Order: sequence, then C-alpha cells, then structure tokens
Amino acid sequence: MTEFGYFLSSEELSPAQIVEYGQAAEAAGFDRVWVSDHFHPWRRSQGESPFVWSVLGALATTTRLRLTTAVTCPTFRIHPAILAQATATIASLAPDRFTFGVGSGEALNEHVLGDAWPPVSVRHERLKEALSIIRRLWSGEVVTHEGRYFTVHNAKIWSRPRKAPPIFVSGFGPKSTRIAAQEGDGWITTKPDAEALRAYRRDGGMGGTQAGVKICWAPSEQEAAQTGYRLWGHEGTGGQTSQDLPMWEGYDALATISSPEHFAREVACGPDPRRAAESIAKYVDAGFDEVYVAQIGPDQAGGIRFLSEEVLPLLR
Repeated sequence: MTEFGYFLSSEELSPAQIVEYGQAAEAAGFDRVWVSDHFHPWRRSQGESPFVWSVLGALATTTRLRLTTAVTCPTFRIHPAILAQATATIASLAPDRFTFGVGSGEALNEHVLGDAWPPVSVRHERLKEALSIIRRLWSGEVVTHEGRYFTVHNAKIWSRPRKAPPIFVSGFGPKSTRIAAQEGDGWITTKPDAEALRAYRRDGGMGGTQAGVKICWAPSEQEAAQTGYRLWGHEGTGGQTSQDLPMWEGYDALATISSPEHFAREVACGPDPRRAAESIAKYVDAGFDEVYVAQIGPDQAGGIRFLSEEVLPLLR
C-alpha cells in the first residue's frame, strides 16, 4: 500500500515556516516529509533557501516525522566527509526516521564555490565515490581516502546512530536509475513512470521507491494557476536544462514560454479534490511505495487541510 507524505519546498518556505508546516502536516495525519536541499531558489519569486541540516535538526527534535532530503548533492558545495557527519547527526536525532536522499546535483546550487560544472558522466562518478566515503565513515572506521575526486585524511565520525540511515538515489534517466539500483538503498523520482520503476527493478534495485508531485490548492482554479505559474512556471523543460543553468534568472526566462493556463493543464490547480487525487493516483498506479505531495504557494495550511481532509480519503 502506498504511503503519503508532505513535501516541504525549501525554495518557497523560510526556516521557521518549514518547521511550522512540518508540525502542521504531522498534526493533520502525515507521518513523513520530504525537505528539498538548495543553496538558491529556482526563481526569484520563490525567495527562500535555508540550510537544510538546520531545519532537519529542528524537525527531528520537535516532531516524530520520517524525514527525507529530496535531494542532497554530496559532491560539490559540501564535501562528502562533512555530509557524513551531518547525516549521522540527523539520524541520531531521528533514529530510524531519516532517509538520505541524494542526487548528482544542479549547477544552480553546486557552482557557488567556483567548481567547473562537468558532464553527467563525471557527476555520476563523483556521486558513487562520495557515497562510498560516506558509508565508510558511518561505519565508525578511521578513513583515509585518496580518490579520483575526493581526499579524506584520518577522519572518524564519533556521533553516529545505532543504525546507518538508508540512502535513496534520485534518478530521471536510465543511467541514473541504474546507479540508484546498484549504489543506493532505494530510488527517488518526480515522474509517475512505471516503466522506469520496472527498469529500476530489472537493474537490481530491491529498495523502496519515493516520488514527489505538486498541486496548488486555492479557492478558485484561476487563482491557483496564477500562483503556480508565478512560482513554478519554469518547470516542464526537464533534461539538461534543469541541471545546467547556474542562476535563477535563467529559470525566470524559461517561464516566459509558458502561461498560467498551460501550468493548470500540467498541475492540479484549484479546489477540486478529485482532480488532485487523480494526479496523485498516477504515482500509486505506477507502483511507488511513497508519494510526497507539495502544496504550491503561501497557503500551506490550506493545502495541508485540503489534502488531509478531501484528497487523500479519495485515495485510501
């Protein structure tokens, strides 16, 4: 049976709001959340990007929610040895409630230290090396590593959870999905792609699967469409564009080729619970174990109420 969680978008929400609405989601009956990990928002209109490890610490200690980063890039702006310590701390604060969601990153967030942005093949190799370092450090050993991309000297993580957290790898194409199957404990995506899920299983992936989807609740479809377009009208380009643009201005420009009307055709907008349920049901029908739903816009309380009281009962 598919489990449903709430998606807290750090590109839209301040640090205090992430904690507030995580607590509100728990009070409404959700038992798990995704929290995105960004240095920059996708667009100027979104306007936020708190440090995810701080807000996860707050959520870990003020709720009983299951927590997943959706997703962290462990290979550029933060060294994998430091992320090994950060994740061990969160997993200690939230024992058996933390999943480390990882991916190969976007230039938007990972260019900030001046690193060259390499091709996908290199980003995948960096990811695999980083995960190996992180797992070794989680084991408690003293790690010295002179690798192709990373160096670690005499490092040991002292504050560790009783049990290492699972690592779920984000994948949107056959190569990254294969890495999820071979290197991860589970798979993360944002498309209701049953064939990709079957490919994950064929490649040897035996772990859980998570997917995310957006809706925009508002009293009218028109209001929701305007809000959704203002904040996420750049989505839909996909592929390399979503990974390679280094600044929010590029995503603002992408939105000019879309419109509120086009956005409302792609994302469930407005007060109709059946339409929202239908968009979520695509992920259930595809076979995902967990589906995380984001409410677009400032009315998070309204979106949480709408989902918990009107939408999810149609799916359960």
